[in-house]
Amino acid sequence: MRLRFSRGVITIAIIVVVLAVAISVGLFHLLKKTKQLAVPEKAHCDVRTPLGERWLDVEQAEISATIAAVAARRRLPERALVIAYATALQESKIYNLEYGDRDSVGVFQQRESQGWGTEKQLMDPVYATNKFFAALVKVKNYRKIPVAEAAQAVQRSAGGYAYAQHEEEAKLLAAAFSGRVPRAVHCWYPPGKKTPAPQPRTAEARKQLARALGSTAVTSERRGWLIAAWSVSHAQKYALRQVGYSGATWKNDMTLKNWQTGGKAGTKEVELS
Repeated sequence: MRLRFSRGVITIAIIVVVLAVAISVGLFHLLKKTKQLAVPEKAHCDVRTPLGERWLDVEQAEISATIAAVAARRRLPERALVIAYATALQESKIYNLEYGDRDSVGVFQQRESQGWGTEKQLMDPVYATNKFFAALVKVKNYRKIPVAEAAQAVQRSAGGYAYAQHEEEAKLLAAAFSGRVPRAVHCWYPPGKKTPAPQPRTAEARKQLARALGSTAVTSERRGWLIAAWSVSHAQKYALRQVGYSGATWKNDMTLKNWQTGGKAGTKEVELS
């Protein structure tokens, strides 16, 4: 015996099925969103240039910005910065390590026993970077020879060939942190919850920038973007919530994935708050 259903019953059944699917999808997205809100995203930095995109931990971004500032102070070409980043990526993944092979420490894994400096000095990224560049500029034709060859001439590593694998990523970082590509560095850190947000320590930030860069004056647009990238990278450390430069503004807002157009125009000063 065949069961026959009227057109009305079939229509109602279809409506019930569609509603059930819609409710299920809605609940899925609601639960997903609730989970995202319940677990705060970790502080991080996003580096973006025409060469690609790279996510960095805050420490990696701080050190990358410091290396760029030291290179600018020494008036070195971007090629030197690429070599430094390729070296740091291989030696420490751009972390300031307290350990390494034998007595190697720091971002470049330099050794006290080889005359690079004391352990305390080598754990200072500004000092370590200056020592690296001082050795690099003595390498004959370092601007023209392969990146790995230049890095190996400084480091004298057992596996000098390994630096080559980091060249493309080093170029991306150099373009961003040198200031050549504007708005390339964007960071975010979770704000305080129970206690009042700390006041921005802008004076201390500028003082520490001066250790690496020398004068903090903005003498060119590229230098301005270097200072802006350094400031955004160190925003968590100095409780900075906003950085403005050349008609663009970075804010510590997780919903904003890029610099926002707006703010004080001109290229004479990088504003911190």
